[in-house]
This record gives sequence, C-alpha cells and structure tokens, in this order.
Amino acid sequence: MLSPIEEIITLLTDSSKPLLHSSLADLSNITTEKLNFLKEIWPTIEPQRRRQIVSRLVELAEDNFELDFDSIFKTCLNDQDAEVRSKAIEGLWENEEPSLIHTLIAMVDQDNSKLVQAAAATGLGKFTTLAEQQKLRPAYTSKIYRSLLAVIDDRNKPVEVKRRALESIAPLDSPEVEKAIGEAYQSHDRTLRVSAIYAMGRNGNPAWLSMILDGAGSPDPEIRYEVARACGELGEEEAVPYLINLAADPDIEIQMAAIEALGQTGGTEAKNFLEQCLDAPSEAVQQAAEQALNELRAEGEDSPPF
Repeated sequence: MLSPIEEIITLLTDSSKPLLHSSLADLSNITTEKLNFLKEIWPTIEPQRRRQIVSRLVELAEDNFELDFDSIFKTCLNDQDAEVRSKAIEGLWENEEPSLIHTLIAMVDQDNSKLVQAAAATGLGKFTTLAEQQKLRPAYTSKIYRSLLAVIDDRNKPVEVKRRALESIAPLDSPEVEKAIGEAYQSHDRTLRVSAIYAMGRNGNPAWLSMILDGAGSPDPEIRYEVARACGELGEEEAVPYLINLAADPDIEIQMAAIEALGQTGGTEAKNFLEQCLDAPSEAVQQAAEQALNELRAEGEDSPPF
C-alpha cells in the first residue's frame, strides 16, 4: 500500500492531472526513502510534465521560504532535459553548500546546453558573494575564480554563458576581473554591455561610476535599468541627480529601480525627492518611495516621520 507521499508522486506521472500546489508542497523536506521512490518514477514522466513540476516547485519555494525542495532539485541536475536541469539550478539559489560548487563548475564546462551552462554560471554568483564576504574557504574561491575567468576568455563559449560568468565573477576584486568588465563594456554586443554595467555594480568599485552614468541617457531601457541598479550598489551621492531623472522614466521598472537606488544611496537630496514621491499619483511609486525611506532609516538616516 502506497503512503500519501508516494501517492502524490505516482500522480505526477499522469499529465492529465492538474499539479496542485497543496500536493506539491507536501514534497518539501522529502525523506531519503521517498526521494528514492521519486527517482524511480521520474524517468517515466513526460519531459514537458517534468518541466512543469520543477517550475512549480521553484515558484512555491520562492513564495514560502519554509518549503525545501533542494533534494529534488539536486536530483534534477542530472535530468535528460536541459530545461529541467536549468530550472533545478535556479531552485537551488538559496543553497550555499560548497559541495554544489564542483557540480556547477562541471555544468558550466561540460553541459551540452548553453541554457544550462548559463544557469550554472549564474548559480556560482552566490558563492562569489560569499567569497567577497570572506565566508568561503580560499580554495573554493580560487576554483570558482579560475573557472569563471576561463569561461570569459573562451572564444568558443556562447555570449549568454560568458555574460553570466562575468556577472558572477564581478565581486572578486582583481585586475583580471576589472579588465574583463571593461572589455565587456566596450563590446559591440549589446547584451555584454548590459552585463558589464550590472557587473560594475556588483564589483563595488566607485571608479566605475562615470562609465555607469554614461548609460543613464541610453535609448536602451535595459541599460537604463542596470544603470539605476548599479548606482544603488555603489551608493555614491554623485549619482543622485541621474537617479532622480531615471525615477521619471517612462518604464515603470526603471522608475522602481531608481527609487530603490535612491534609498540605498541616501543623502539630503535623495531623501527630499523620496518624500515628494509619497504624494505621487502612482500607488506603486508611493510604496516604493516609502520602502526606500524605510531603508534610509535602517541605515541611520535622519528622516522625519510621514
């Protein structure tokens, strides 16, 4: 007789059955025994259904941090379907186990799908952040650094993989990293330029600010969005007038990014503008401004009550 969890797993094989969130949530913190049962069943499930299952599990984990599907995601790293492997990497974003480092590096180097290679390169980004915070052993940091730099220098790697590697390596301060970011910024490839600006923010070196601000008036909305985000990462008050202009951008996502960046940057000019935004016609702008002002308070800014 099947247990309730085994019944849920068995129903996953039937593509005609809806994927109920309540049932999928029951797979959180699955035991080793039940995971082995899932491993036996998994190859019999149609690829499209497997993609849907993993995508739903990722959504559930993002919506509720108490749900843990990591053991399932790790199993799916070996799936035959590239989209399933890619989505499984995304699902492991909160997982900081160093054992994942070797797996992700191998996937960047050897997976036959550029989608998976790019996802794995992005997945290594959380470990470079840990390294920058001195929360990762130097041996791991060195391994990640060498791997990502090799990807960036590899002419045969797809641009999508190279740009994700650049974004991930950015927090690791070195002349080689700065050189890679600068070369990507000068590239004729638009996506590499976008990633370079993102990387400048993650790198945290104020010397990038003038290059970043050059993109504030770009006709490309993706570049303007990354300019706003990068300014927030650097937190230099020199960027405040540019951020105020971006807060009036026709693109709502750029507006939100600029307002958030003003909250990260602070200063009298930023604070005064954010207080004015509390009376904006847009409720979304009001809420973003309130959140940004709360961030200023949390950082010790002297902001008057609303």
